Amino acid sequence: MRHNPFSADGTTRKPALWLLVLITFTGTLAMHMFVPALPIAAQDLGAGFAAMQMTISLYILGLAFGQLVYGPLSDCFGRRPILMVGLVLYTASGIAAGLAPGVYALIAARLFQALGGCAGLVLGRAMVRDISGPEAAARQLAVMNLIVVIGPALAPLFGGLLASSFGWRSIFLLLVVLGATNILCVWRLLPETGQRSGTISVASLGRDYKGLLGSRAFLGYALGGSCATTSSYAFIAAAPFIFEELGRPAHDVGIALGLLAVGASIGSALASRLIGRVKMEPLMIGANALSACAALMLLGLVLLGAVDAFSATGLMVLFTIGASLSSPAALTKAVSVNPKLIGSASGLYGFTQMAVGAICTSLSGLGRDPALAAAGVLAGAGVISQIAFWIASRQEGALKV
Repeated sequence: MRHNPFSADGTTRKPALWLLVLITFTGTLAMHMFVPALPIAAQDLGAGFAAMQMTISLYILGLAFGQLVYGPLSDCFGRRPILMVGLVLYTASGIAAGLAPGVYALIAARLFQALGGCAGLVLGRAMVRDISGPEAAARQLAVMNLIVVIGPALAPLFGGLLASSFGWRSIFLLLVVLGATNILCVWRLLPETGQRSGTISVASLGRDYKGLLGSRAFLGYALGGSCATTSSYAFIAAAPFIFEELGRPAHDVGIALGLLAVGASIGSALASRLIGRVKMEPLMIGANALSACAALMLLGLVLLGAVDAFSATGLMVLFTIGASLSSPAALTKAVSVNPKLIGSASGLYGFTQMAVGAICTSLSGLGRDPALAAAGVLAGAGVISQIAFWIASRQEGALKV
């Protein structure tokens, strides 16, 4: 049966939001779900800790660099066929990971799983912007972010239960089922939303990215949105060591990170209600100011030696509320800079997010005080994002005059 992207009255059908959510969080779900199974998989495969960590670090790299490719390809050939290629790669790599005889085969399979999974991450967001104006897109992205945050937050819990009950390979069985479900749903239910350019070359790809990187508005929104969101990786990575120094039991770390997911959900829910009633620029800048103030307060408490688990968690919840409020507007503004390059802009934005997250995670390990390092990274990121948003807004306003 041939896919029909049109409804009975001849208008283009819009993809269901639940389907866009499903394909968007599939890639990051595979990253978070496998983390609790690392020790079990290491013992089964006879691998060391460093080798097992590569199954996570290379997965993040795959998510980052893959997004640079899928965006331009979807601008040329359409969202739907490129998404199908990514989902097939994700599912096939999941099978390979589940059957991996050794750690290096698992590492390779995970890399290709990430390269397939990031297709949904890029194209789900691009499709939202394809079918909606800026304000409607920002509201839908806020709803997507709300659900996407909840999924990865619960993923380690389900991953740990699967690994302890049925073995670590059962995690990949579940991910393969999810990938196959996505393929079927996309094939039968997802219409094409993009306008195919039909041409692509290394030279044109370079020109597209050069144009985006030469836009102060895009750079401001991309850098600001990335510093506002994935800088939280610094606290997440340092949390076990911070809580250990504060004399808190290990399970308190899980509670704290769960509360961060609650904060992100609150911010996303507020964004979906406020966008359309409040202009996106002041909402974005004001919400990020909340995050920056929370990070600066956390840094102040650390420097004064007055921080404890409750104050650190409470301030980080405020940080994530602000980040989730500002993120949908920043992403919408970034991918709207050039309507002909929505896919490329979405990919470059996603790459920037992952790159900033990786940098912040690395910086949080510097020095002997994990609380000071994490708080310093968050405070610096909050200030940078505030400046970046201000410059981007001024630049966009100047272009409209």
